[in-house]
Amino acid sequence: MTELALFGGAKTREAAYPAWPPHDERDIEAVTEVVRSGNWGGFPYPGAQTRRFLDAFIALQGGKYAVAVMNGTLTMEVALRAADIGWGDEVIVPAYTFQATASAPMMAGAVPVLVDIDPNTFCIDPAAIEAAITARTRAIIPVHVASQMADMDAIMRIAARHDLIVIEDAAHAHGAVWNGRGAGAIGDFGSFSMQSTKILTAGEGGVLLCQTEEQAWRAASIIDCGRPHDPAGELYTQGGNYRMTELQAALLNVGLERFPAQSAMREELAAYMDEALSELPGIRVLPRDERHQRRAIYCYTFAIEPDDFGATNEPVARALMAEGIPCWSGYEPMYRYDLFQPTQSRLPVPSAFPEYFDYSRLHLPVTERISGETGLWLGEAIFRAGKQGVDDVVAALGKIQSALARDPGLAERIAAQ
Repeated sequence: MTELALFGGAKTREAAYPAWPPHDERDIEAVTEVVRSGNWGGFPYPGAQTRRFLDAFIALQGGKYAVAVMNGTLTMEVALRAADIGWGDEVIVPAYTFQATASAPMMAGAVPVLVDIDPNTFCIDPAAIEAAITARTRAIIPVHVASQMADMDAIMRIAARHDLIVIEDAAHAHGAVWNGRGAGAIGDFGSFSMQSTKILTAGEGGVLLCQTEEQAWRAASIIDCGRPHDPAGELYTQGGNYRMTELQAALLNVGLERFPAQSAMREELAAYMDEALSELPGIRVLPRDERHQRRAIYCYTFAIEPDDFGATNEPVARALMAEGIPCWSGYEPMYRYDLFQPTQSRLPVPSAFPEYFDYSRLHLPVTERISGETGLWLGEAIFRAGKQGVDDVVAALGKIQSALARDPGLAERIAAQ
């Protein structure tokens, strides 16, 4: 009988998956050039490295205008403020995402309205958006999750009917393409993160894509202490210092050199993973929408069916980790998420609109099932280990499923570890 590594058996994979981010002399040379220039920060905005990066990022995503920001949370707040969305306005967000997506509206004085997700993508459900719209709704923030994209065709139709602003949270979606257009370049704004785990990174940083020149002027002013960035020099805003530094931009410029090859490799091996996992009983590979023409593999998501596999997602994730496979069971529903504590905030939004923040009766069944029973996330490092990296995942899942089938009490013992 094969024993799981969690209980003392041999690990499926002994070798560590490749570390992130990779670096070489190009990164050192780029940072050295900035250090020697004496212009390390973000003022005056944009610096030479930042301008070069923004031009290249627009070319990558197919956007029109771009603003470089300190991080990918502020990008969403800046977008809301640039669109004049604030006090008491409702902003619809998915309940299955990082806390920043729901916190950003609050930072702008708006109210996040949490809605359910699509079980086939783990992204916001357009039908749930439609059902949540009220007279106070001003914006939608769809999130492209892990390696999937929200149905932007449906979302843009809803936004057009109701005159809503769309801010794509594309923190996971660098390089992704939907129906011929880059992620983040479809809505009114596209928010990207360059935080340390992201597939294009400078440790921290963010980019906000804007559809119109005026939006970009307002956003640039907001992140540059309110200074005007329109040609006439007349458009002042109430801004702050949210600028990206030249050191960050220099690292991102080198990262963009590596990015096409990395992206192609991840997508090729993700397709290999799709095929391999589809052979395992109890595994549901998320269907690929034909409009989602190029995936960005920040993480790879799939689902297990507990009745067929033998356990829910959390015990499986623990067992996989012990087998040497980096795995996560995914986000908690936002209304149960420890990192989202709106009533603990000194911001006035929760106290002024308490009815929006009473989550005791909120029940979003798809989010809860994916979060608590079926959803699994695999780190992108798996694909940088080549086909062997994928094969090891499949072998570990098969090993765990076989062990569960032999021992009906095993799932409970794993959960107790």
